[in-house]
Parts: sequence; C-alpha cells; structure tokens
Amino acid sequence: MRRYRWFVVAALGLVAVLTGFLVANIGQDLVYYQTPSDVLADAGRVGAGRFRLGGQVVPGSIVDDGASVTFDVTDGQATVNVAHQGAPQQLFREGIGVVVEGTWDGVIFHSDSMIIKHDEQYRTEDGGVYTPDSRYPSP
Repeated sequence: MRRYRWFVVAALGLVAVLTGFLVANIGQDLVYYQTPSDVLADAGRVGAGRFRLGGQVVPGSIVDDGASVTFDVTDGQATVNVAHQGAPQQLFREGIGVVVEGTWDGVIFHSDSMIIKHDEQYRTEDGGVYTPDSRYPSP
C-alpha cells in the first residue's frame, strides 16, 4: 500500500510540474492581433514596435501600384489605413478577412506581412466550384 501512495504522489507531482510548464510557456506561442478599434483607442501604440492588425478589407479602398498596395481595414466600428509593401497574396480582394503585421505610426499601419482568410471553395478555370468535400468540380 505504501508503494502505491508514493507512486500516486509522484505521478501527481509530475502532472503538476508538466501542467505548470505548459501554462507558463503557452502564452509565448499564442499570436494575437489587434482590431482597428483597439489600435485607435491606444495612443501608446505609436512607435511601440511590431504587432498584428486584423479585420475586413473595406470595399473600394484597394489601391495597387505594383510594388505596394494600400487599403483600409475595419472591424465594423473603426477603420485603419494600411500600406503594405510587396505584392499582396493571390486571393487578396475587397471584403475578405485579413491579418497584417507591421508597425503603426499613428496615421498609417505599415505592413510587410499579410495573412488572408478565405473559404474552402476553389474555382476552376471554367467556373466550376471545388470543395474538399467533393471529388469533382461542379459544372
């Protein structure tokens, strides 16, 4: 019976140590993004370093000059102007969800990294729609 108690105490101690390690380190691996409302509400963000900004691309706001693209991102309450250096992602368009990474100067968010959200439907050249659930594109 004594060996069983020591085993249970040791196992519980090991679980406690592993749980503590996991909880202490998981915060470093999570990547958050700020909404336009968060960015505009926090004046201390100006020059505070890199962070991520996420929201919807405002329809009619995209201006692409080849080397860079500017557009507005909104969360439905506030809007931030984004200047992205480099070519945008292939599926980038108006109304799509986007997360950009860069710096905020108080007026414009300067981005050099872009992640877009898209649905899982892919269109074929002839206009058919393919989803991962279907084996064949629809006509």
